[in-house]
Amino acid sequence: MASRDLTYEHGPVTMAYTETSGPVDGGDRVFVLIHGIGMGRVVYAGVGEELSANARVLAVDLPGFGDSPEPGTVATLEETAEVIAQFVRDRVPGRAVLVGHSMGTQIVAEVAYRHPELVEALVLIAPTVNRHERTAIRQGLRMVQDLAGETPRVLLLGMWEYAKTSPKWFLNKLRFMLAHRIEAICPHIEVPTLVLSGEVDRVCPLDWVAEVAAALPDGTMEKIPDRGHEAMIRSPEPVASMILDFLGTRSAGMGNATSSLA
Repeated sequence: MASRDLTYEHGPVTMAYTETSGPVDGGDRVFVLIHGIGMGRVVYAGVGEELSANARVLAVDLPGFGDSPEPGTVATLEETAEVIAQFVRDRVPGRAVLVGHSMGTQIVAEVAYRHPELVEALVLIAPTVNRHERTAIRQGLRMVQDLAGETPRVLLLGMWEYAKTSPKWFLNKLRFMLAHRIEAICPHIEVPTLVLSGEVDRVCPLDWVAEVAAALPDGTMEKIPDRGHEAMIRSPEPVASMILDFLGTRSAGMGNATSSLA
């Protein structure tokens, strides 16, 4: 796999990102991977390698997280989505498969809602915020419960990434995260969407994730066996294969539909 660490600038925003591509010609498909609050693009390292075998993969550090500096003024999730939309326009020749985890699902969902012409398909991994527990205290308690069963690798990686984010920036983004209503925009997202839920995710329980998937006009829900909220950090599989299988099924379906119309 060939990887390059790059920088993207748009107005006052500077974002670090990694571009990875494999030895196989993947045609025009490009994945754009967006992490959750307090984390960074490193959480997608394994998944990105798997996906890049047949595509270009762009894993982004959102402003103020990972290796991306704070731009000076905090932005709502909707405003951050506009930055990601411009990133797609500038770095992707066609449409992208947008993959979001946790808070990242809210951002990529906003991009798909506002700019469907930029999106081939959408993947929401552990979509937040559960509307039945939409307070900082409840979300914090759920995260502690979820991490109690995680591996040392996940815990250490999380601590390292959280240490890169200033407390003030984190709290401001958490405020916007809690204010955002992903369930309100899901009925208006027309692109094919895969919704993934960790089977033992305490932050995003199965009933809430099912509610999100059901609200999407073209949504498909799958459970990730024996995984919690940090579903793809412990190992890239089975998340990477689930994404590729979903896209393969969608492509095959479109091909059959075209053949039947010929």
